[in-house]
Amino acid sequence: MINRNYLKDKKRIVIKIGSSSLIHEETGGLDYTKLEKLVRIICDLKNQDKDVVLVSSGAISVGAKSLGLHRKPKTTSLKQACAAVGQGQLMMIYQKLFYEYHTTAAQVLLTFDVISSDERRRNAVNTFSELLQLGVIPIVNENDTVAIDELEAWVSFGDNDTLSAIVASMINADLLILLTDIDGLYTDDPRNNSNAKLIHTVDKIDDNIKGMAKGTATSVGTGGMATKIAAAKIAANAGSDMVIISGADIDNINRVLAGEEIGTLFTAYKYTDFDIVKFILEKEYLE
Repeated sequence: MINRNYLKDKKRIVIKIGSSSLIHEETGGLDYTKLEKLVRIICDLKNQDKDVVLVSSGAISVGAKSLGLHRKPKTTSLKQACAAVGQGQLMMIYQKLFYEYHTTAAQVLLTFDVISSDERRRNAVNTFSELLQLGVIPIVNENDTVAIDELEAWVSFGDNDTLSAIVASMINADLLILLTDIDGLYTDDPRNNSNAKLIHTVDKIDDNIKGMAKGTATSVGTGGMATKIAAAKIAANAGSDMVIISGADIDNINRVLAGEEIGTLFTAYKYTDFDIVKFILEKEYLE
């Protein structure tokens, strides 16, 4: 069992929070208590001289609620409309909360062409670098309003899991934290199998680990465990550890950084001939 005390020294952290950790499932409304606590913890980490980037889902859900939709939008055009409404509202809420802690937040919207183009990727990396040097908290999401590919591929499959790992690789983060509606990686889906065991540490992602991820999905969000395993492989190959923890208690972020053994830790591991763009396009983890 690995000693996690070294996580206390992580300096550049990407935190991804999914819709299932932000939205009240019963009403579709935002959980403001969680949002406020998330912002407070991020600002406290910043005050500890750590760089933090937040990858936040929720724009489509916020937009759907604002438009009075009682069901999750199904068509791409309706998702885009909801994102157009919700992204601005969600960012306004974040900026207001960060402002209360004397911190500036910036919106960064990414699309796949930014990742796959060397020039655009360099520009994005430079933007992240400047924002972090200025003490700003970048809040990242996919540009759902115009990016059909992301709506049909990443959101429906990954719910920003893949995106957060890509961001971690772009900014040379040393830790990626995924907040989700499950405690970590289990040997089987714990909601269907009471004998499922939590895997505390994964040193290398092999077929056995990938097999454990099949068939698990979140309740409000759309990402399953398979996409989180894929995110772990991207992050690990870029030199970043990754932890999957429950978003039911936002204080779990502090527990991870205190070295407590919660969730599942994926340690950094260099995979041979790993091509991030090819990996995303082929979506082998979804087969």
